[in-house]
Amino acid sequence: MSYELRRRLWAAILILGFFAAWEFLCLALQVSDLVLPRPTQVFATLVDRLGILWPHVLQTLWTTMIGFVLGVTVGVVIGAAIGVSRTAYDTVYPLLIGFSSIPKVAVVPIFVLWFGSGATPAILTALAMCFFPIVVNIATGLATTEPELEDVLKSLGASKLDILWNVGLPRTMPFFFASLKIAVTFAFVGSVLSETVASNKGIGNVMMTASSNFDVPLVFAGLFLLAALGILLYVAFSLVEARVTGWATRRQGFASA
Repeated sequence: MSYELRRRLWAAILILGFFAAWEFLCLALQVSDLVLPRPTQVFATLVDRLGILWPHVLQTLWTTMIGFVLGVTVGVVIGAAIGVSRTAYDTVYPLLIGFSSIPKVAVVPIFVLWFGSGATPAILTALAMCFFPIVVNIATGLATTEPELEDVLKSLGASKLDILWNVGLPRTMPFFFASLKIAVTFAFVGSVLSETVASNKGIGNVMMTASSNFDVPLVFAGLFLLAALGILLYVAFSLVEARVTGWATRRQGFASA
């Protein structure tokens, strides 16, 4: 059996062991469903109510991905500007740090006041949550370009735009994909946060309604769906990253003992 196969097998066993321990402890300690439902109850809820939950899943996924795409676009543009311009760094970066320090739960009511309830506040909240990691990683990637390489390219007649397009941006790809995997989880947090406050559709709204009805298994079912969506998108970006930035990967795993 290869090392890679053993590693994946052990990971699967540990994950299954976690859920088995959760199930056993709930049964042994007689934990109430109102406090912590068993995994089997959560999975049963998912199966029984999947038809009801599915439109809300699609709504959350739709708003999250739109906000994520917009956040990535804004983050790449601002990050590139900060990375190549000292003036932009000194002016914009402090403002971005201040904005990122604001709890986004305080921003949702402002979005609702401006745009009303529905999908728009969820999209904007997802954007606000996810674009800052993109900015930081793009700016960091551009900052790693060696000054000597820039000097050589300038001596060959390359403009700043040529250096940015042909050297700077490709050098940021490992940083960019690392930030994508972080930003997509933040985007889910933003959209669900907005749905709990200002929407009548989406997983966040389902979880809030279920919580008010003391339907804790349904609340955990919503959490499991969010976790599954986040994992799927994380894996998707990891696969794309492996194809695009394979040149930057020095090793695939830790050395075996």
